Amino acid sequence: MRALLARFLMKYLMFYELAADGLSKAQANFPAHQARLVEFHKAGTLLMAGPYGAPPIGAIGIFTSRAAAEAFVAGDPFVINGVVGKYSIHDWSEALAP
Repeated sequence: MRALLARFLMKYLMFYELAADGLSKAQANFPAHQARLVEFHKAGTLLMAGPYGAPPIGAIGIFTSRAAAEAFVAGDPFVINGVVGKYSIHDWSEALAP
């Protein structure tokens, strides 16, 4: 199985779930959260990110390393200030990578 996974490009998925009162806190924390997204994207460690659901119930980020995903979460104003109620980071093998 390990040899098979080595054929694919490993990425790391970060899942956020909104806190019960997260939407009410999101607007005040969005500028700092957005700046963090841009910082990690410019560094090349955050490939894409965004909310899911309508209205949003959470967000997904795709990172190039587990360390980058963990660093992002550790300093994200959405996590620090209670917009996010729960998060997780998972290994992901990108099957369609060139």
